[in-house]
Amino acid sequence: MEQSTKSPGGYHVPVMLHEAIDGLNIKPGGVYVDCTFGGGGHSKAILEQLDETGKLIVFDQDPAAQKNVPAGDDRIIFVPQNFRHLQRFLRLYKYPQVDGILADLGVSSHQFDEPARGFSTRFDAALDMRMDTKQKVTAAAVLQTYTETQLHKIFEKYGEVTNSKTLAKTIVAQRMIAPFTTISRFKQSLQQVVKGNPNKYFAQVFQALRIEVNDEMGALREMLSQTISVLKTGGRIAVITFHSLEDREVKSFFKQGTFEEQETDDVFGTKPESPLKVISKKPIVPGANEIKNNPRSRSAKLRVAEKK
Repeated sequence: MEQSTKSPGGYHVPVMLHEAIDGLNIKPGGVYVDCTFGGGGHSKAILEQLDETGKLIVFDQDPAAQKNVPAGDDRIIFVPQNFRHLQRFLRLYKYPQVDGILADLGVSSHQFDEPARGFSTRFDAALDMRMDTKQKVTAAAVLQTYTETQLHKIFEKYGEVTNSKTLAKTIVAQRMIAPFTTISRFKQSLQQVVKGNPNKYFAQVFQALRIEVNDEMGALREMLSQTISVLKTGGRIAVITFHSLEDREVKSFFKQGTFEEQETDDVFGTKPESPLKVISKKPIVPGANEIKNNPRSRSAKLRVAEKK
């Protein structure tokens, strides 16, 4: 879950780069969005296919990502925001509709490898895990304030932790002895309930906390819901996911074009047709060579859809 291969700039190597770019079917003079700029790997490949009239709007809520924006290229606009604000900022920059949207939902190696960010189980640091360092809620706050039931639900749903109920109960008992302030204190307190491989177990626990702290599933649903009005007819969206929860959301949205409950027609018994045409009937996965060279890509799935 946390394994990664770094690019020279300290960010992760872009996963399924060629497959994602091919999926977007880029027009040289088109307008494109990279929802997760990070180290700029996918963006660089998009810019290479755009002519001087093309435009690329990139989003990243991590202020460190802005350092990776290529200097002197006025085709690119950096938006230091979560991609859940997609439509708002596209309107602000006078690009209400675009030709393509890309989102790589993986966490960058840069974030995992910076101990102070608190994303990694490998370092001892404060339990932070905020992608956007301006927000108030940290992993420590979640662990200290959530009820046993709330903790149980996030570890079960977001981490698929097998003994999530026992884990939640132990956290509530342990925090009464002393607050969870550091990663080492947190891990030591839970030694008695670790099941199976400790590294894998804590990776699942940390994944659940990270998703909750950053409201990753909420942000994903909000972003996807906006893409229908943001994409031009014939425009494409390509999304790379790294765990089954994300993939299920993307698959469902591409199939229905909405997260709202669809009413069945009283006469014909049919549901409204999705405004999206699914291009990748099955998720595209990395090849053996990519997995060998970049182990973090092994759980990646790419789905592509086109606005009808």
